[in-house]
Amino acid sequence: MNEVVGRDDLLLVTLDTLRHDVAAELAAEGRLPNLAPHLPGGSWERRHAPGSFTYASHQAMFAGFLPTPAAPGPHPRLFAARFEGSESTAEGTWVFDTPDLVGGLAAAGYHTVCIGGVGFFNGRGALGGVLPGLFAESHWEPEFGVASPTSFEAQVRRAEEVVAALPAGRRLFLFVNVSALHQPNWFHLPGATKDAGDTRATHRAALEYVDRHIGRLFAAARSRRRCFAVVCSDHGTAYGDDGWTGHRIGHESVWTVPYAHFFLEHREPAA
Repeated sequence: MNEVVGRDDLLLVTLDTLRHDVAAELAAEGRLPNLAPHLPGGSWERRHAPGSFTYASHQAMFAGFLPTPAAPGPHPRLFAARFEGSESTAEGTWVFDTPDLVGGLAAAGYHTVCIGGVGFFNGRGALGGVLPGLFAESHWEPEFGVASPTSFEAQVRRAEEVVAALPAGRRLFLFVNVSALHQPNWFHLPGATKDAGDTRATHRAALEYVDRHIGRLFAAARSRRRCFAVVCSDHGTAYGDDGWTGHRIGHESVWTVPYAHFFLEHREPAA
């Protein structure tokens, strides 16, 4: 990462609430035609979330604690704050001296942009301003939120506008919190109803919806120069698993998340 930071643009996409098993199934079934080609070996990596709900998990990720590989460690991290005794800070780790990764990248010359999704990024009230307040530029509107059936399309449009407006020489750290997987997601499955509510099947449909539009986000991210991308979930959620529903609980469906990082090679936008 010491070779990447300062040279490439950076993209962090959190697929908020996405379960690992659902993500893995859809990749294996060939139902993620835009995401799967970027996944190493065509498969998601199985990792453990740093928190069981959005706020806790993102606070950890913005401190450099991305989801941890689901195998015995220690596992070297991509990014880490400088502090003594860290067993996961290795030679290839990019180390920053600020309290958070966003500030560290800003100090390294990056323009930092947040395109929010779920309520912790909506800027409404003190709590909703904490995470987006880390960034030099932040965007949220109701169309980006969990109740919008077209949330990700709207977020991608805003990302395209942000990228187009940035001077070519300025490095970019773009963060997108994708709200489409979060409840309510029943409207992404044809024939589903509000009264029937969200299910594992509507969760699957929501990921397919995201896949249909994520190619445009990747195209924008790679349009200026090569981009290093991290795409992962911040936590999963339970749909009646072992009697559990929701998240902010200690269940396998919540703690186990999909993860991938990869390069998006520079490609000029299509005329």
